[in-house]
Amino acid sequence: MKKLAITIFFETFILIMLGLVMVMTASSTYSIQQFSNVFYLFNSHFGKVIIGIVALITFSFIPYEIYKEYSKPFLILVTLLLVFILLFGNSVKGADRWVSIFGSTFQPAEIAKLALIIHLAKLLEEKGDLIKNFREGFSYLFFWVILISVLILLEPNISNGILLIFISLVILFVGGAKFTHIVSASFFTLISAGSVAMIFAHSRERIMSFISSMQNGSVLNFQVKQALYGLGSGGLAGVGIGHSSQSNLFLPESYGDFIFAILGEEMGFIGAVIVLLAFLFLFIAGLYIAKKTKDRFGQMLAFGISFSILTYALINASVAIGLIPTTGLPLPFISYGGTSMILMSISVGILVNIAVSNSIAQKGNNPSTDGLADESKFNNRRDGITL
Repeated sequence: MKKLAITIFFETFILIMLGLVMVMTASSTYSIQQFSNVFYLFNSHFGKVIIGIVALITFSFIPYEIYKEYSKPFLILVTLLLVFILLFGNSVKGADRWVSIFGSTFQPAEIAKLALIIHLAKLLEEKGDLIKNFREGFSYLFFWVILISVLILLEPNISNGILLIFISLVILFVGGAKFTHIVSASFFTLISAGSVAMIFAHSRERIMSFISSMQNGSVLNFQVKQALYGLGSGGLAGVGIGHSSQSNLFLPESYGDFIFAILGEEMGFIGAVIVLLAFLFLFIAGLYIAKKTKDRFGQMLAFGISFSILTYALINASVAIGLIPTTGLPLPFISYGGTSMILMSISVGILVNIAVSNSIAQKGNNPSTDGLADESKFNNRRDGITL
């Protein structure tokens, strides 16, 4: 388990470093045009990478059990923060998703995602088999899912809200909830979230554009069209780091939500697949850690963290190739941005600590094999037998 924890740590570090390189190559032209400084966005991202790495290391040493005690107060605080952003948040592209405190801007939705996963893991441990009972178990956990998701949906941050519901329901199902309860909750949230999405112009436009593209076989939108050009021109091995054409202002915001297209153009199909396999490995490692963890809280927390990282990676890649409507969700550890980078790093730090803690616990529970050998040797000598 300790070796697996080290592997997860360094794999995450490599993904973060890859992201640093990709942000540099994807943002340089835009930085020159907008800020007359080729390193402007890179420097901004680099500072957040440093914070992310420090957070990754720090949370690797914090005992994960401590989060149980503070999960509910933390989630209540995040809920109040989400209410605050609805009232006073900064509007970006028609959505109030950002809040500024002391000059620092961040997305409370990213914090809410981790806070909810932690609290669900705690409640699944507390409720035990009661999770199978709708009124006394499932409904109580589902209340928190709906509360947090609705506040995120109303920002409006439709994609994050819907994805958080999906991740939460999967966690509840793995935690022992009945399949019928999951299906009923999924149907309810699908109808409700779909209705909310159609209310807001930007999300309605994305959905209708996607439906139209499915009907007539056209490309979803300009961004996806340019992303496909980039991925196609990358071929099998790519055009090389720093040689992307789409980053020269052909693909809007290529350093952010569509950075997977730049990655595929410069590193080719092979590079893109390797990156996706790296996210898959993180998920499989999380499953293994969850399986080996003795306490229920650690099991569900490890699963929730690893599953959320894989889900966000697959959603981002799916958007870039036009499989689903544009969501605005970043590629974990690689896309430009601060809140996602830092919160994902914290999440992996927690996952690493779960692995290390259980490795230490397993060693503590196993008697020393050397001691047994010495006792056996003594008994055999006493009987006149030499080993």
